[in-house]
Amino acid sequence: MRVLITGGAGFIGSHLAEAYLEKGYRVYIIDDLSTGCMDNIRYLQEDVHFKNRLFVYIDTILNEKLLQKLTQKCDYVFHLAAAVGVRYILENPLESIKINIQGTEKVLEFSEKFRKKVLITSSSEVYGKHLHAPLVETDNIIYGPSTKSRWSYATSKLIDEFTALAYFRTKGLKVVITRLFNTVGPRQTGAYGMVLPRFVTQALNNDPLTVYGDGKQTRTFTYVKDIVHALMALIENDNAVGEVFNIGGIEEIAILDLAKKIIKITDSQSAIQLIPYDEAFEKDFEDMMRRVPSIQKIKNLIDFKPKTNLDSILKHVINHIKKENHLLFQKAI
Repeated sequence: MRVLITGGAGFIGSHLAEAYLEKGYRVYIIDDLSTGCMDNIRYLQEDVHFKNRLFVYIDTILNEKLLQKLTQKCDYVFHLAAAVGVRYILENPLESIKINIQGTEKVLEFSEKFRKKVLITSSSEVYGKHLHAPLVETDNIIYGPSTKSRWSYATSKLIDEFTALAYFRTKGLKVVITRLFNTVGPRQTGAYGMVLPRFVTQALNNDPLTVYGDGKQTRTFTYVKDIVHALMALIENDNAVGEVFNIGGIEEIAILDLAKKIIKITDSQSAIQLIPYDEAFEKDFEDMMRRVPSIQKIKNLIDFKPKTNLDSILKHVINHIKKENHLLFQKAI
């Protein structure tokens, strides 16, 4: 069996690639490294058991000739390539919209042409400004004005969903849509605004933990390996075709409380510094104050439930960042 993973050098994509290589699959990756990193997959390329079954192409999914070739070659297509991270999206609004909408359109076009089953990773961002919890797949969508760049990402991912469902309904394409809620774990970087690795790095360095706004906004966090397990199970299940699924954690926590928890676990001397949104981001930023998923639908279909609780997630991330910082220190010497 062959699997194509767009964005396969990214945080989630690299873990998905590893899981399929361990199953004996041939894995094809296309990634332009805009937010992905070769270090995420280098160990896979060097592993004697994997390297002859891993094929990596450093290119954009907008390269139609290459994307068509790889789609034709593979049995399953996982579309993870997208602009990610609040900071990256605010700093690259046009590129983010283009890659999210045009890239997804090409993935769907070639998947339909060659009759391949495809899984599209969408985002919890599509729910917009809801304050209630839990968020259900059939909830209405509430966005801010177009002058707030934050909503361009949410809108582009929603367009991806509409397009995917249109291919399913009009062309019979076997497509599954997943909305991911704050996926975290080893190899995630804080460079693009991801809160957990940023907090952990600050705590380990005894730097102030920078909490944006008043810190009362709440999130759930899901371990990347739990996400990967769900993605693999969904694409195998024909009852998932044409459906939208939340995949997320169940432990809601305020960002300020998350910062305090990380300081305690790392035994850090860090203080907590509250930074107004208009100082942390551009003036047209707007935040979601609450984001908690209902996972009843995916639980009913594949019996999904996160296996990794928040404390365990934090330990995994802390240990990984400690290891990475040690390696960086050794290189510096």
